[in-house]
Amino acid sequence: MDEIQRRTAPTLTEEQKLRYAGIWLLKKMDLDPKEGGMVVPIHLPAELTPLDEVLHELQVADHVRIHKRKDRWEITPTGLAYLGQLIDEAEALIEEFDDDEVEDVIAELRRRGLDVFRALFLWEWYTGEFDDLVLFQQRRGVAEVQPLWAYYLVSDELYDTLGAALAPAT
Repeated sequence: MDEIQRRTAPTLTEEQKLRYAGIWLLKKMDLDPKEGGMVVPIHLPAELTPLDEVLHELQVADHVRIHKRKDRWEITPTGLAYLGQLIDEAEALIEEFDDDEVEDVIAELRRRGLDVFRALFLWEWYTGEFDDLVLFQQRRGVAEVQPLWAYYLVSDELYDTLGAALAPAT
């Protein structure tokens, strides 16, 4: 769990949101479409245009590349290694804290000076809590559900909803 990055800002920057959206997208690209995964075409349809910047950031990090012959994006070996590291990090969190209450986990992660948002994101990402972003919004009681999941993936609303568990109880 030492890989959990330390973070001082209470809100996410655009760069951090893109990084988390990239983590989410890598998982979807790695899974078989029959298991909830997706094939990301080179030329994105209008409903997926918010992924342009996410894919660009993943490409800069050498996590994805264009496969011209197949007319789609694909995960690189570097991207697969990164995905493996994320999975290991998530599994370590779950193994250590699976029986604990969320409040206790948050308190312990804060005590260790770790990035609590990243830990909770990876936990929910790994367990599939927000694999379907429309269903995620419905389960979390989002007032106005955004049916275009790619727009929700890069929105402040998603990360505010995910971060709600971190807000101190009043």
